[in-house]
Amino acid sequence: SDNSLFIYKKGHEMAYILLYVDGIILTASSDALRRSIMTLLGTEFAMKNLGPLNFFLGIAVTRHKGGMFLSQRKYAEDIIERAGMSSCKPTFTPVDTKPKLSVSSGDPYEDPTHFRSLAGALQYLTFTRPDISYGVQQICLHMHAPRDTHMLALKRIIRYIKGNLVQHQQTKHIELDIHFFREKVASGQ
Repeated sequence: SDNSLFIYKKGHEMAYILLYVDGIILTASSDALRRSIMTLLGTEFAMKNLGPLNFFLGIAVTRHKGGMFLSQRKYAEDIIERAGMSSCKPTFTPVDTKPKLSVSSGDPYEDPTHFRSLAGALQYLTFTRPDISYGVQQICLHMHAPRDTHMLALKRIIRYIKGNLVQHQQTKHIELDIHFFREKVASGQ
């Protein structure tokens, strides 16, 4: 497979270059090193500097004094739309705590490709949404032969996301009440 992350290290200087198709993210330990690499790459490739990173591969990046905040809110909204669930009623948990998903319960789902597409999109969403990881892992166990019950479980995850488009969780210095934020987001505050 092709490498997509390149690391440069010389003494105390360090740079990371992340490539995906025609997109490049470059970060370096100093502005001088970053400019030097950009100049060198510019002699080999047609490039355009888009400035500070704001959005890449469905992930919005917001800078603040303590670092960066990554959000897939727009990506989550797109999943809800693709599932045809824009007006669905939200739920408070991503999984049903009672029944376990069975390999054989329910009829085969009529559009396995649609199921797999949504399940794959939810897998990518888990990068910034660890709260849905277990539920997504459970539905992905059935991607080879999805059934109606598996699609219901997938839709439950989407209903949960609908009610909680962003998950803010910081545990290093400040403990945040996720439910408080969900209520504030839902009320538009």
